[in-house]
Amino acid sequence: MKINKAKKPIPGIPTSSMGDIVFLLLIFFMATTIFKKENGLAVTLPRAEASKKQKTEQLANIWVDQNGRISVNDKLVYLVDIQNVIKVKLEENPMLMIAFKADNRAKYEVMNSIMEELKAVNAVRVVFSSDLETTRTR
Repeated sequence: MKINKAKKPIPGIPTSSMGDIVFLLLIFFMATTIFKKENGLAVTLPRAEASKKQKTEQLANIWVDQNGRISVNDKLVYLVDIQNVIKVKLEENPMLMIAFKADNRAKYEVMNSIMEELKAVNAVRVVFSSDLETTRTR
């Protein structure tokens, strides 16, 4: 009499229902995931079209050209003199606003130095001005 031994099953993972499982997991994660827009500060940015005109006595203009020359209210000044000029203007008008207008080719190093000088005299009301870009319709 011959006894047949039972063959051992070949180990393996059944993949016939794998697609169903993946599809169900995909639906589950899509239904339970919460998407946040941003975690930053809630800031409302101003628009250039809606800007207000300031009275000239409440405004000091600082101009910087592409060569690094600095002008405060149409008077050429050196970088080291900005503190004194703005300090006098702030004593006259504590609500003074400084409009910072720089050429687009001006070096950032010069603008940063001016900002440091303004910080030294506590001139914190600074506005960066630019020209409105006009678009042409064809």
